Amino acid sequence: MKDVNSKLERLLYRRLQKSPDPAQDLISKLSHVKQQAYFNKPEFLEMCSWKSPRPRHLYQSNSSALIRRVSIEVFAADCEKQKVELLTSLKGVGVPTASAILTLIDPQDYGVIDIRVWQLLYQCGAVATRPSGVGFSCENWLEFLERLRDWARNFNVTVRDVERALFEHHKENQEGTLYG
Repeated sequence: MKDVNSKLERLLYRRLQKSPDPAQDLISKLSHVKQQAYFNKPEFLEMCSWKSPRPRHLYQSNSSALIRRVSIEVFAADCEKQKVELLTSLKGVGVPTASAILTLIDPQDYGVIDIRVWQLLYQCGAVATRPSGVGFSCENWLEFLERLRDWARNFNVTVRDVERALFEHHKENQEGTLYG
């Protein structure tokens, strides 16, 4: 794991930059959500659609009351697994969308689990499962989050910064098609 960390740390050292986050406007718009400790249906729809607009009809099928109740429970949850399980109980929300919701609300502590980032982590040996970078489980999310939080602490940046650096590196260096 030491070789893996040093390879990824060199990559991150080169890539971490203070470029503006393309999601910054949405993150700013949602900055009140963490303090109020819940989100409403329009905010939920905007966060979900930012990650993946395709299942919008499923996102919309969740009632306002359910979204509010689940979001209150997410903010009250003590563990990351419980947060993701609660969010994925909503129609249309998988682990990647749940991670996007958490990231948009708290980019300091969260990053979006994504095919590009996972494939890069797999190629570098930082994770050992799901080489395709699809079909994430809650356990994959926890492993992902642990790795990114370690690097964020080491570089004194946000978890979102680490995720973005890895995403951009993969995007610029990808060979072949994304979905294999």
